[in-house]
Amino acid sequence: MQNVLSFPNVQSLIFNCQFSISLSLVLLASGTGCNRPTTPVATRPQTGQSAPDPAPGLFRDMTPVSGLPFMYRNGEEADHHTIMESLGGGVALFDYDGDGWLDIFVTGGGYFDGPDRQEIKGYPCKLYKNLGNWKFQDVTKDVGLDQPLFYTHGCAVADYDNDGWPDLLVTGWGRLALFHNEAVDPQNPAKGRRFVEVTRKAGLTDSQWSTSAAWGDLDGDGYPDLYVCHYVNWSFANNPPCPGYSDDVRRDICPPKVFEPLPHVLYRNNRDGTFTDVRAESGLRKDGKGLGVLMVDVNGDGRPDIYVANDTVDKFLYLNRSRPGTIRLEEVGLPSGVARGEDGTPDGSMGLDAADYDGRGLPSLWVTNYENEMHALYRNRGDGFFLFSTQSSGIAAIGRSYVGFGTGFLDVDGDGWEDLVIANGHVVRHAPNLRQRPVLLRNQGNGRFANITADGGPYFQTPHRGRGLAVGDLDNDGRPDLVITHVNEPVVLLRNESPLHPWLGIQLVGRENRDVVGAKVVLELDGRRQTRFAKGGGSYLSSGDRRFLFGLGTSTQAARLTVVWPSGQTEHWDNLAANRYWRLVEGQ
Repeated sequence: MQNVLSFPNVQSLIFNCQFSISLSLVLLASGTGCNRPTTPVATRPQTGQSAPDPAPGLFRDMTPVSGLPFMYRNGEEADHHTIMESLGGGVALFDYDGDGWLDIFVTGGGYFDGPDRQEIKGYPCKLYKNLGNWKFQDVTKDVGLDQPLFYTHGCAVADYDNDGWPDLLVTGWGRLALFHNEAVDPQNPAKGRRFVEVTRKAGLTDSQWSTSAAWGDLDGDGYPDLYVCHYVNWSFANNPPCPGYSDDVRRDICPPKVFEPLPHVLYRNNRDGTFTDVRAESGLRKDGKGLGVLMVDVNGDGRPDIYVANDTVDKFLYLNRSRPGTIRLEEVGLPSGVARGEDGTPDGSMGLDAADYDGRGLPSLWVTNYENEMHALYRNRGDGFFLFSTQSSGIAAIGRSYVGFGTGFLDVDGDGWEDLVIANGHVVRHAPNLRQRPVLLRNQGNGRFANITADGGPYFQTPHRGRGLAVGDLDNDGRPDLVITHVNEPVVLLRNESPLHPWLGIQLVGRENRDVVGAKVVLELDGRRQTRFAKGGGSYLSSGDRRFLFGLGTSTQAARLTVVWPSGQTEHWDNLAANRYWRLVEGQ
């Protein structure tokens, strides 16, 4: 990706920037020089098509006018009642072609074919290009992704070779697929981008059942390494009949406790386009029924740690003890207090995220769980231990009836406090509450959350079989939007229509495109500090917008922005103007 992106009809501004370490700011506007700001992100011309009918609420469903008619399908019509059908699929938001707009990738799922319907096959995944004005174009064929892959579940995005362009990983049944983002014609960038599968060439020979994945530079060499969750040892040879929830349901999907876990895998990036399986020497545990994974620096040492959501067994927290070229992890989930629920027993855990929800500058951990269990908010004490804080934060008030999947922290209303959203839906086909309403929780700024689902809009008032969820600013207006996937139900695009307040957007770019997972961004404004963390993975089977959004209240500029890079450098910017995205490049 180029360091300078141009947008039409936007004039550049001039300001004074102060540095604690020599650094340049690379602009989204055209031009040269390190002391110029980026321009506001351009607004695309109106297309003349009408928007959906007005509806009250914080989020408006834009799916009908978006041009994105897609549905994840799980093959349940074969009536095999496989546990595979329960997982669903994910969504990734990333700017694949460098035009400044988030595009949308969705996994397709699969079906059962053959004479006995026991051949596991995949539906095609889809990539939709963001045209602006909430219009999306199917470019799957144009970019080389128009192929039925395998029965797919998850997706994860990272620039694995540090060439400045985001690459794509897809997970699912029996294999992985890694796609390298390349120019159609290197001599003519106007011809666009394409994705070339390089899985075998890269050495990603995983043949087990993979779910969520996360990218992040664990050993400090600048290149992102890869953690892949595996689930359970299900197969048609191991597909026992399990009874339903009630006496009148003869058979339903088996719970995960029926199956043995599959060990997860960790790939070290060799920095030459290939990867090495280092699960044995790195210290990975051999158990775990993985559904979600998040990389984030939980202890402030600048290196990303790994938090893993497992289904019905202990969650893992791996502290990063690596050095360049050697990945070493220490699993501390149980002693640190983040492996189990409030009653000391393992949960059925799916979705993950982390945020400084209470303004102390520390990333607390958040997990969505199965019904009859509380979703878990683990408050980071800052001394290596976490407190189960679902009750004290007010989140317990939503009850235990939900089966939670995709989730994310987001500042819905731009007040500088990160709120929470959860996609819900049951996994047992004949459950009385198969479809469930999503949940929206407002951060009140005092360490407590209030349930504002009723204010979310029509989508939040209807039940769904929710699974993947990604948060991202799809229209570049400074408000986080949502894309949510379902099982056998169309994907939904939700535009954030909360009152617009001054905001600041930040995109981090590491030196020579080094991976930035583990970085910390701190905004000082009006006596407050807002802290954001560069993360890999998260939510459930999905990958969201990696840019940062800060709500500025009534201010028109940020007093001071500080970035602590994974390399250890700390850099400052003063008086960044509001209502635009700034692209900050480390040490240039």
